Amino acid sequence: MSVTDILSIQLYTLRAMDNLDRILDTVADAGYRNVEMVGSHLDDAATIKSKLDARGLKASSSHVSLAALREKPEAVLGACETLGFKDLFMPAVPPEQRDMDATGWRSLGKELGKIAEHFQGRGVRLGYHNHHWELKPKDGEKTALELIFEAAGGSPLTWQVDVAWLVRGGADPEHWIDRYRDRITAAHVKDIAPTGQNEDQDGWADVGSGVLDWRDLWKVCREAGAEWMVVEHDKPADPARTARNSFAFLRGIED
Repeated sequence: MSVTDILSIQLYTLRAMDNLDRILDTVADAGYRNVEMVGSHLDDAATIKSKLDARGLKASSSHVSLAALREKPEAVLGACETLGFKDLFMPAVPPEQRDMDATGWRSLGKELGKIAEHFQGRGVRLGYHNHHWELKPKDGEKTALELIFEAAGGSPLTWQVDVAWLVRGGADPEHWIDRYRDRITAAHVKDIAPTGQNEDQDGWADVGSGVLDWRDLWKVCREAGAEWMVVEHDKPADPARTARNSFAFLRGIED
């Protein structure tokens, strides 16, 4: 299996281009074969599918809001079927909930675990995607991320590990990846600029141009079970350039 077979790009990276046709043309021209959708794309899955097909692209996965999981699970499952992918990730709780106490994080983990069990019966894997705020201690030294997975128990809840956000949170990514390797099905591949650089991009960088050793981290994530490696940049100055540069760097990585 080649790198391009498992490499995807989160379309949130290119949202500033503000036109889905232009976005998909850009990622296809950069060399990608797979894309990770944002939740709004699931609302018109048939149209999105035709746009992907026209460019030889496939949906690897998608993010989906907690609200959508709660309010329209059957519509979400139908969109997954239409688009032909099996991996969904809840990317974040609403901003006002990010400082929840331990009870709130445990409740979230339990709820996501139950939804994951239901979705598994329909051939879809539901996972959680981290940022840095889940690394704050909430119960003694236990972090929010630990509480989520603890409360999810033996459910099939998976994890899309965002390595750079772990680093931003002051964590050793390899430690966390190893600890929860049984839940990992995908990884976000993003980079952090050297201190003081790319401040207009919130300190993020095109993959391969920052401080993270993605040649090593790629292997770590893959060996832990990541089936999809998804490029992301939260605030690129030039989304098309970011897509091209990141693909060019990662294409040279031996899987």
